[in-house]
Amino acid sequence: MTPSTHVLLDLDGCISDSEPGIGRSLVHAFTECGYEAPTPEAIRSMIGPPFEVSFPKHGVPTGDIERVISAYGDRYLDVGLFENEMYDGVPEMMESLIAAGHRLTLATAKPEDSAFRIIEYFGLTDLFTRKVGSTRGLGSSRRTKAEVITHALHLLGVSPHDRIALDHVIMVGDRDHDVEGAHMNAIECIGVSWGFGSHEELTEAGAFSIVNHPDEVAAAVAAAYRSQET
Repeated sequence: MTPSTHVLLDLDGCISDSEPGIGRSLVHAFTECGYEAPTPEAIRSMIGPPFEVSFPKHGVPTGDIERVISAYGDRYLDVGLFENEMYDGVPEMMESLIAAGHRLTLATAKPEDSAFRIIEYFGLTDLFTRKVGSTRGLGSSRRTKAEVITHALHLLGVSPHDRIALDHVIMVGDRDHDVEGAHMNAIECIGVSWGFGSHEELTEAGAFSIVNHPDEVAAAVAAAYRSQET
């Protein structure tokens, strides 16, 4: 039997533009904890990767990361979560992937509690076979995108040693850590240009291809599977 085909979808920068809520919550957290408010450019760079990776690059010492994350959560979980807008064409993109026979899995480095609330808010919950986010707390076993993807593959019953099954899984995301996390799990990644990463970032990370609009994703996924099969 041909293995089921699975498309892993990122959330921030792929399904929705979360910058307003994340940005305002980051400004709140940094200033509340005595740091200079991050610039718009800094905010965009921090959307996607775990904060413990990005915060030290913007002046937060390792020992103070947890306090700043806590201050961020105070605003984000109450208000910022819903300062968020789904990109035009995303529902149609998801429906076209499902119509093509693919199963969709949410695979985001955003904490699961907030990620699942956002998906429910947008009315997308029933379109996903599985939903996977990061788990809370520094030192958690599931924080990076690679760890999120590993757990998603486990829930989908895809063995890391089954090359045929792995060839029927692909990640779709907007940042280099999506591509790198996919490669660490021996799968490919399609980059999307409407999010927070650049063409250059995605190309340098080794994205299989880059698309510029949600209506191009289904064809890109089909091309990726044809490539694997040949």
